[in-house]
Amino acid sequence: MLVLQLLTTEKKYGYQLIMELRERAGDIFGLKEGTLYPILYRLEEEELVESRWFEAENKQIPRKYYLMTDKGQQTLAEMYQSWWQIAEGVERLMNREKNEEAGKDN
Repeated sequence: MLVLQLLTTEKKYGYQLIMELRERAGDIFGLKEGTLYPILYRLEEEELVESRWFEAENKQIPRKYYLMTDKGQQTLAEMYQSWWQIAEGVERLMNREKNEEAGKDN
């Protein structure tokens, strides 16, 4: 879900995804290359992303960029909806237990 989210606005290469995730989420979701690339390959097999090689610019090496597909955008929207349902359920559960604990103290 997080990798798809990072690809919503523009194409990105692997290391760029790792650095952006680290920048935006801190050390909470730090991915290493050995973790990210299998995720990208699986997303590509599921046709949620596609990859393309882009030629070097300004003395840079050619890079493989990943782009989200229409199917990926639809899947991300569904995942996002599921995530909020889970998060709301957890929040209700945690607040209920917190309220029950507070009631015991009185």
